[in-house]
Amino acid sequence: MLSTIDRRPLISRNSFSTASLVESFLDPVIVIGLLFLAAAVHGAAVDAAYILLGLLCFLLTFPGSRYLRESPTRMVLGTLMDWGLIAGLLLVFGFASDYIDFYPMPVVVTWMVAVPVALIGANLAMRRVLPRYLAMEGNQKHAIIVGCNEPGVRLAESFAQDPMLGVRMVGFFDDRARDRLPGIGTAPLLGSLTDLAEYVKAHRVDHIYLALPMASQPRILKLLDGLKDTTTSIFFVPDIFVTDLIQGRMDTIHGVPVVAVCETPFTGFNGVLKRGSDIVLSTLILMMISPVLLACAIGVKRSSPGPLIFKQRRYGLDGKEIIVYKFRSMTVCEDGSVVTQAKKGDQRVTPFGAFIRRTSLDELPQFVNVLQGRMSIVGPRPHAVAHNEMYRKLIKGYMVRHKVKPGITGWAQVNGARGETETVEKMEERISFDLEYLRNWSLALDIRIILKTVLVAFNDRHAY
Repeated sequence: MLSTIDRRPLISRNSFSTASLVESFLDPVIVIGLLFLAAAVHGAAVDAAYILLGLLCFLLTFPGSRYLRESPTRMVLGTLMDWGLIAGLLLVFGFASDYIDFYPMPVVVTWMVAVPVALIGANLAMRRVLPRYLAMEGNQKHAIIVGCNEPGVRLAESFAQDPMLGVRMVGFFDDRARDRLPGIGTAPLLGSLTDLAEYVKAHRVDHIYLALPMASQPRILKLLDGLKDTTTSIFFVPDIFVTDLIQGRMDTIHGVPVVAVCETPFTGFNGVLKRGSDIVLSTLILMMISPVLLACAIGVKRSSPGPLIFKQRRYGLDGKEIIVYKFRSMTVCEDGSVVTQAKKGDQRVTPFGAFIRRTSLDELPQFVNVLQGRMSIVGPRPHAVAHNEMYRKLIKGYMVRHKVKPGITGWAQVNGARGETETVEKMEERISFDLEYLRNWSLALDIRIILKTVLVAFNDRHAY
């Protein structure tokens, strides 16, 4: 399952290239340009207020959303969600500060409606224009891969599958004969490692990617020495990247390069952003759902004798034990060394409990856990301690999901991987979604999951 959903790019989308440059400036240029155009259409003077709003929009939209490589559906939904969030923030701030009075309402309405349409249209247009532009001979980078192994083959496949990279793979260099390189396919084998320097001097080569095992250090040093009198850019593709990287990145410690193989996405500013959004959103949500909380509390009390809140031990951040709140939905409160998961038609579930489980209303008290800092709104769902101890021995990478706080909802849940996990395969599917979330986290992804949760919560056939 991991291989079917792994979308990790081998080349960072943040790298400086024509495609990344377009992605960075496309959104702010369109948003600011349409603001001034809407003002001109409605006869409004572009004064200091518009310039200030334009600067604010630049800060909110730069660098732009990187959707050129996403599916059209994901691009459209992501664009609508991103602009909806920005427009909502601007409107709330504008009305709260009376700053909105500086702009005629027709200008505001025209601008906010036109922006998502223009962004989607521009993105679709760039998908056709950019690959053709990058495919032109003068715009492509010619690349050679040294080492026909798994990292090298995957790199070659990335070049072939992603025209936005603007790279044409010329061929491989490897000391082994072609019949010993089953993964090479139809790609040219240009020669052995000793032929590399002469080939680079005689042909146009912009990039060289060294995909040799780290144990080959003497050969790598010899290659680098032979390439010193060329102007070719050289990149090292260490073989550690054949493992399942979680937020993998390069860093330095006092000049010593280190590679993060498994790390939480919530370091530095990302951690502040995640915690800040949790506090703001959970506070607003608790205020809005207070009548629902009261109704659920009354329903639980009338359904069967027992406590209102069911407290369960769960593993939180870094595998530390936490207490999680839920509305009680059963006639029992199991939290021992053995916990039996709820099954369809489970006699322990009360009629009202079945309703709040099916609609996920039993999870609402966990917004209090979010304010306490024990949980996050979005993250891997917490499992019972007994289940953790069982599955950590059966599923590779199971405990990696505890690199972040558990969530009320998560990427696995909105993709249907929730409810009873009566087989190891079903739990593996859930864990694969959790790890994908850790690899690809962004605030936009969190908002997308929250919105999708609202849509699926009342039509979930896996909850009982």
